[in-house]
Amino acid sequence: MIIIKSDDEINKIDRASKIVAETLIRLGEVIAPGITTKDIELKAEAIIKSNKAASAFKGYRGYPASLCISVNNEVIHGIPSRKKVLKDGDIVSLDVGVVFDGYIGDAAWTYPVGKVSKETQKLLSVTKESLYKGIEKARANNRVSDISHSIQVHVEGYGYSVVRAFVGHGVGRSLHEEPQIPNYGLPNKGPRLKKGMVLAIEPMVNAGGFEVAVLKDGWTAVTADGSLSAHFEHTVVVTDDEPGILTQLN
Repeated sequence: MIIIKSDDEINKIDRASKIVAETLIRLGEVIAPGITTKDIELKAEAIIKSNKAASAFKGYRGYPASLCISVNNEVIHGIPSRKKVLKDGDIVSLDVGVVFDGYIGDAAWTYPVGKVSKETQKLLSVTKESLYKGIEKARANNRVSDISHSIQVHVEGYGYSVVRAFVGHGVGRSLHEEPQIPNYGLPNKGPRLKKGMVLAIEPMVNAGGFEVAVLKDGWTAVTADGSLSAHFEHTVVVTDDEPGILTQLN
């Protein structure tokens, strides 16, 4: 069932989302060669705690960390570790979910570490662009697959592939609500979008094929062919007009 949020609920999701946005911005400032993914998680925990909020991820279905931190060919759900040290030329995706006053905000961003190649920067740019292409379609009376199709067309136009095993989703009191939002598909399919829907739109884009595999830890998803992967996500509210991006600071 798709839950239409009231103005009060949207305000609460917005507050959680602003904490997510602040966290991602401040984490972006510390990403550099030599830092471990555990260091990044500890920094995030401190920021979230200072806002009197909590991680939406830790303990969710048994997930052991407060952040998902995925490096290079890791697509999503990378577990922070003191053994994983970022190097110059890497890319790192940070996925942050926050609970505040019972409601959740969810966003992700992929950052370059030090100096990356032009090819790597292009992957990041195209993935980020595809997120905003999808958001543009998050309008009342469009359908879910209009978002999906817009993302896929943009990504594949550059020779990249969209991950099919994982999708975007509704968000509110729960981290994953209906509807599911694939990043591929034909337009004009699926549920019709209505004012008050809150959606986590999140293209995951591989430089190679779309196939993925999950490592022995049961969480970390990697590209099957070892190619790089980027991930960008915003929590968005459907309105009567322009989509409202909640996980950004105004």
